Amino acid sequence: MNYHAAVRFLLTLGKELAAPTQAAAAKFDLENIAVLSERLGRPDRAYASAHIAGTNGKGSTAAFLESILRRAGFRTGLYTSPHLERMNERIRINGEEISDESFAAIFTRLQALIEELLAAHKLRAHPTYFECVTAMAFEYFARERVELGVFEVGLGGRLDATNILSPVVTVVTRIDFDHENFLGHSLKEIAGEKAGILKPGVPVILAEQHPEAAEVILARAKQLGCPVIETAQAYRIVQETSQNGFFRALVNELASGDPFEIAPSLPGRFQLQNAINALAASRQLARHGFRISPRDITEGIAKTVWPGRLEKLQSSPDIYLDGAHNPGAARELAQFFEQNFAGRKIWLIYGALRDKAVDEVAGQLFPHAAEVIFTEPRTSRAVSAPRLAEITSHHASSFTVISSAEQALDQALAEAAPGDAIFITGSLYLVGQLRHYWKQREQVAAR
Repeated sequence: MNYHAAVRFLLTLGKELAAPTQAAAAKFDLENIAVLSERLGRPDRAYASAHIAGTNGKGSTAAFLESILRRAGFRTGLYTSPHLERMNERIRINGEEISDESFAAIFTRLQALIEELLAAHKLRAHPTYFECVTAMAFEYFARERVELGVFEVGLGGRLDATNILSPVVTVVTRIDFDHENFLGHSLKEIAGEKAGILKPGVPVILAEQHPEAAEVILARAKQLGCPVIETAQAYRIVQETSQNGFFRALVNELASGDPFEIAPSLPGRFQLQNAINALAASRQLARHGFRISPRDITEGIAKTVWPGRLEKLQSSPDIYLDGAHNPGAARELAQFFEQNFAGRKIWLIYGALRDKAVDEVAGQLFPHAAEVIFTEPRTSRAVSAPRLAEITSHHASSFTVISSAEQALDQALAEAAPGDAIFITGSLYLVGQLRHYWKQREQVAAR
């Protein structure tokens, strides 16, 4: 099977996400991934791993940690989701996406094994899109002799396909409301699913949490005998002592008495929490024998790149991409507006998926915007632009409906003044689509 055929096949498996009941039935079971991994020879055990769950910040934390490990000289694997433009983005070694050739070769072998297992009645159904891509990451990292793999949970934790890992360290980032239909309708229920990644005796890095979420995580950690390193105090100290864009973490249990100057290149004060999570995870790995110096941590954090999260595309007018799609992420983006764009005109190009808390997100973001353009990403899961306006426009002082996301961006650029700021937000699908369009637009302009 060639690359394009492999991608097409995987995308047909991904259509289950449009049907919530089917998705829930397929998602909440580790049987498929366990059978697949056993048939592959347990590639997930061929390297040490770090496992990261949470609602917001888990992808950025994973990116920070991988960057630190790469600076320390380790051959790294990074597995994240979702992708913005190409499926290959999910599987990276030393920062490089899996090649089309390797992607096709690994999927072809995986599909042959799946057919064999189905014929032998060892699989009850074909593995899902996410299960297949997760198995591909496990296998690719083993083939390429990765030394440390960093894995971001896709959904929840307890029954996520990544949760057959036996990690050296786990991280739980900020927990908030999202995917309630799958994970539960209270923070305690959601935290219970996230806490499912904890393993007996394995250290857990715990970010600042709502009290009810922290209670669940800490209780589970105590039950399993997991040492807990809480980063909330370090985050508060860093916020209080920030100067000239540098943030000094002075907490002994994180830095072993040595001060760290961390300066994330990723914008947004919330990235400080994610960087501290990665710092703490790095210190735990160092205690387990991995050679990681303070300089590796400082440089790794400073040089981390993570597209689509407050990613700036241009100036005059400023254009930012940010995939804020839940209330917690929207609150962080609203703070970014307040801290950096007071007095400036903000344009929001906003699109969302049907399973998101769109009214709550809109209530956080729209009061900061002079103009909202409602649009929709190119996916069957999207809320139509007219329907989105119907649901949330009461939060906007002025709005327009433009269903084509590309046309929405073109109109904002045509009307925005050089001192304005345009934010594309509400969905990573929308961010990925317009990021791709932006590149095409720049290529045409350069000719």
